[in-house]
Amino acid sequence: MADSLSAGRFAARIRMPFMAVALVLTVAAAVVGPNGWWTLAGLVLLAAAFTLYFRLGTPRGAAVPVRAPVEGRWRVLNSPTTKVPSHGLHAWSQTYAFDLVADPVGGERPTEGWPPARRPSAYPGFGQPVLAPTDGEVVRAVGWTRDHMSRIGLLGFAYFLLESVRELGGPPGILGNHVVIRRDDGTCVLVAHLRRRSLRVRRGDQVTAGTWVADCGNSGNSTEPHVHIQAMDHPSVWIAAARPLLVDGAPPPRDGGHIGAEVAIHS
Repeated sequence: MADSLSAGRFAARIRMPFMAVALVLTVAAAVVGPNGWWTLAGLVLLAAAFTLYFRLGTPRGAAVPVRAPVEGRWRVLNSPTTKVPSHGLHAWSQTYAFDLVADPVGGERPTEGWPPARRPSAYPGFGQPVLAPTDGEVVRAVGWTRDHMSRIGLLGFAYFLLESVRELGGPPGILGNHVVIRRDDGTCVLVAHLRRRSLRVRRGDQVTAGTWVADCGNSGNSTEPHVHIQAMDHPSVWIAAARPLLVDGAPPPRDGGHIGAEVAIHS
């Protein structure tokens, strides 16, 4: 366990910086002009960076206990109980992350049809309270990025893929509005894709589990309003190693399962 933990942490520490360096060198080689050795070196570095980005270097460690960051009935998507890495990649410390979309009994959540892009308010999760999953100190709080249109169907998803260039904007481009809470043991829990200007906390605040920290939004790399949650061993997703999560004492359900949390909201 110690060796795999060390290797996973090392991979996590270098994953995103290595990708940034590989991209810069590849672009520089293309700008300078055709050169066999430089071009080959750039391609090799880029291939290694993408291998780290998607597959290599799975971090290991004890699961971090949290409570559900939402109340009501929410469906689990991209669950680490179904596959690891849960989102198909290790980048940005997302190895064990999972997503929650509001799925109330008798409610409507658009999943197909026309138009392929809809206002986020068409989804039942948009504007719903997002709660602190753990006690701790708020060490990062970003709340300025926009909530964009939701995308459904093949046309909407194609546009979503094209817009993935937002990753060049770093964590706010991927996570959108987000809050990171550091626990007393040093581990951190992140909730992301929050509604613009809805943050109720700021850096330095002490919160308890169940505190209303923001609203569910559709900011960052998101196809529809949802809450993204992940645990890490460092506040920065640039160099953090992901940690598994226990939600209300159990692993998150498999894809399609539900979390129904009845928790108090402290404004």
